[in-house]
Amino acid sequence: MPANESGPSVKKKGRRARLLVLVLVLALLAGLGYGAYWSVDTVRASFPQTTGSLKVPGLTGTVDVKRDEHGIPQLYADNDEDLFRAQGFVHAQDRFWEMDVRRHMTSGRLSEMFGSGQVETDAFLRTLGWRHVAQEEYDKKLSPETKKYLQAYADGVNAYLKGKSGKDLSVEHAALKLTDGYKPEQWTPVDSVAWLKAMAWDLRGNMQDEIDRSLMTNKLSQAQIDELYPPYPFDRNKPIVEGGTVSGGKYNPQGTPGSGSTGTGRGTGTGNGTTGTGTGTGTGSSTTPGAGSQATPNGATGTTGLADNATAQGATVGLRTQLGSLAKTLDEIPAILGPNGSGIGSNSWVVSGQYTTTGKPLLANDPHLSPQLPSVWYQMGLHCRATSPQCQYDVAGYTFSGMPGVVIGHNADIAWGMTNLGADVTDLYLEQVRPEGYVYDNKVVPFTTREEEIKVAGGKSKKITVRTTNNGPLISDRSDELETVGSRAPVPSSAPDRGDGYAVALRWTALDPGKSMDAVFKLNRAKDFNSFRAAAADFEVPSQNLIYADNKGANGNIGYQAPGRIPIRNQGDGRLPAPGWDPKYAWKGGRDGNAGYIPQNEMPWELNPARGYIVTANQAVTESAPAGTGAAPGTGTGTGAGSSAGTSTGAGASAAAGKYPYALTTDWGYGARSQRINDLIEAKTKDNGKISTDDMRAMQMDNSSEIAALLTPMLAKIQVSDPDVRSAQKLLEGWNYTQEPDSAAAAYFNAVWRNILKLAFGDKMPKELRVEGSCMNVSEESTGPNDDLTKTVRECGTRGPDSAQPDGGDRWFEVVRRLVKDEKSPWWTATPKTVHDKPIKTRDELFARAMEDARWELTAKLGKDQATWSWGRLHQLTLKNQTIGKEGPGFMQWLLNRGPWNVGGGEATVNATGWNASSGYGVTWVPSMRMVVNLGDLDKSRWINLTGASGHAYAGTYTDQTEMWAKGELLEWSFGKDAVDKSTKETLTLKP
Repeated sequence: MPANESGPSVKKKGRRARLLVLVLVLALLAGLGYGAYWSVDTVRASFPQTTGSLKVPGLTGTVDVKRDEHGIPQLYADNDEDLFRAQGFVHAQDRFWEMDVRRHMTSGRLSEMFGSGQVETDAFLRTLGWRHVAQEEYDKKLSPETKKYLQAYADGVNAYLKGKSGKDLSVEHAALKLTDGYKPEQWTPVDSVAWLKAMAWDLRGNMQDEIDRSLMTNKLSQAQIDELYPPYPFDRNKPIVEGGTVSGGKYNPQGTPGSGSTGTGRGTGTGNGTTGTGTGTGTGSSTTPGAGSQATPNGATGTTGLADNATAQGATVGLRTQLGSLAKTLDEIPAILGPNGSGIGSNSWVVSGQYTTTGKPLLANDPHLSPQLPSVWYQMGLHCRATSPQCQYDVAGYTFSGMPGVVIGHNADIAWGMTNLGADVTDLYLEQVRPEGYVYDNKVVPFTTREEEIKVAGGKSKKITVRTTNNGPLISDRSDELETVGSRAPVPSSAPDRGDGYAVALRWTALDPGKSMDAVFKLNRAKDFNSFRAAAADFEVPSQNLIYADNKGANGNIGYQAPGRIPIRNQGDGRLPAPGWDPKYAWKGGRDGNAGYIPQNEMPWELNPARGYIVTANQAVTESAPAGTGAAPGTGTGTGAGSSAGTSTGAGASAAAGKYPYALTTDWGYGARSQRINDLIEAKTKDNGKISTDDMRAMQMDNSSEIAALLTPMLAKIQVSDPDVRSAQKLLEGWNYTQEPDSAAAAYFNAVWRNILKLAFGDKMPKELRVEGSCMNVSEESTGPNDDLTKTVRECGTRGPDSAQPDGGDRWFEVVRRLVKDEKSPWWTATPKTVHDKPIKTRDELFARAMEDARWELTAKLGKDQATWSWGRLHQLTLKNQTIGKEGPGFMQWLLNRGPWNVGGGEATVNATGWNASSGYGVTWVPSMRMVVNLGDLDKSRWINLTGASGHAYAGTYTDQTEMWAKGELLEWSFGKDAVDKSTKETLTLKP
């Protein structure tokens, strides 16, 4: 156990008052179980020592831990291993509960902490096998240097843990020890590596869209589904990079395609059911109803939700049952970073010194993640007292507790930020299962299997068998509903016999071992754009947009790199589940021996674009060539997937008119936030204007609503007879479309928007997409005719509140933008509220109904007096401890959770305090931190975290940054030694 060589740490201002309150609370709870054993000592026992000195086994020299008034530590050491050993120690001091829960989640062992209620979650996570992949990465992929750092970090965590348990670690551990005698085990390097798998899971791309599109086929035609997933509006919202293409095996940011060579096309062709078109050599697949990858059975207008022709129109029920159950399972998996859906993402942008007040670049970043307590981020500086080959780091920024290094931030030479690229890196495959294996390429192949034992606190262990195909693990094995789907599961015309039904396998890039952990350390050491790009090449999962800035030259340099392991598909576009038995649908990077991810040299990048800035906010990276164009110039033949084969010739990438030859995804964010940032930058730099650090901060807090700007003028013209509704309508007059927390107009508009979405789209969704508790009368499913004898049944939604549809993200902005000019679109129809009302048949009638419903909804929530209405009262942020704070005893939730805060911003707004329109107005994701890096003077950079440095519920730095975060304020960010010394309030020396 580390020896305490000096007195206790200096306690933060205000802590004593909280503890006195807690004494009274615990006294009241003394007869309720936990409280009988608790005291102020229980709460304070885990507070870390932050002054004086401690002995830490394994150190070869001293390490200084200097904390500012917010408890943010800057570490100073003489060699790399001591630096990362100290990082592990300090992370454990402040955040070990968070770290302990994370490692149990990533390894599928939550039941060991929380009991039988987590067995199903553990079984699903064991099936995914994150821990196994992390172990394989550590054993076979990571560099010796990275392994050395990971081991040093683990040694630091374990030095802190030595001799501690229960209340010595956290209030939460104290609660667990009282109930189950839980004692944490030693930290390992693989615990750190596995965290990247959780990060990749929550940023996995379009898997939810793939499920949702298939589920929609129960009630909607393919044409209707296409209307709900419109193409990206390149004509209005700029992609990240423009004008680049691939030539000679490399991406050229400003180049044009080469010519004169012959190559094989990598895309799919298109067909109209009679002929296919394509380029290169390959198989075309139709994008037109009636044939190809989204074809309908026998040319019908409905669809099966399969990436091929189906033989039985009624077969959709089996697939819908499978995917509906899978969606429910996904809802129950802990989302450490946040919900996975439309509108979720991040902002980052960088402005050249040519357009800044400092003459050097300014770089901003604010990742949008789930609101958590403590924040998923931990601010920290890692400094070598003197950089050398033995001590290479001088870096600061945002770290993940449980993982060494800095994830987002800057060093002395460069700064970088991240947003989710959103590449399509997951595919679902239907698998034909036989007793002896699964069908692939007309053969029965044995499963790869492994046995897993799930230990349960206070209960009997459970055993499961994980089955894996060449496409990935059978995730359908983890649901009773999915074990057998019977003969109704949809199949393509070439499918094998149904047998006992179909299973669902997941193919996902993160389930192949990679080197993303190597990339973290390389980024931390990068000195220039070339070394930055070299580091990015190893950042395989999750695929992120990386922006860059340095201070070299007259104005510094700005840049961008799209890294990541992104698959090339043989056939199909990844939008719908594919037949796993057909080799044509396997990834070219599949486990069947083919190799084919997009080469890193051919991934988009740019350096110092002429426009002088780069914006990434989950919009399209670049405009890809249409389906059917190849990656290399040349001609070839393609076979259409329609009712008869077709042949075509084309010019490969040359035919793409300079567009990017690979398909990254079709499910981008739609660019509402990114284009607003573009517009703000252009407005500020017009007529030789310059952008300051505070301008960047103000842009991060921009609350403008794109959908409000589109719809408010229309809503203002609606004829309203009810005086109370008319009074609410007047709130919109003169409104500037900004969603400030005190705005009554923003509250009313967002309520109208929510009701428009419900009436036009939500009530037309299948139950698997509607939010839980949303019930309506529908016609009973039948294979017979829809006549007057058809029975009506009560049907309720089954989707969790974070992923229900329509969620109101910027995809829905684009859907409504495209439909709003058609006043009589079928989408504007709705059932009457009562038998005495007329059915709604037009846009304006539906808008009027939405305005009326919104008025009475806000009356119920906020009161009849509109003078008391405000957006912040509806749109509240509550910070919840991610485990006991959500599902523990009520008094524990009261002790651990904080809030609410009334906040501004909203869905697909730059200040992205997101909410799901299907389930309510509460904040579901947030800018989890904000930073602005000043490359002209790093000590004038600014940052803020959502909560605070500490994970201890009654520490003074538990949520000390939240109020400032809510107001859009940023803290000073000291980096240089003199600045750090000036801001230091407490110093702890770690000794060998």
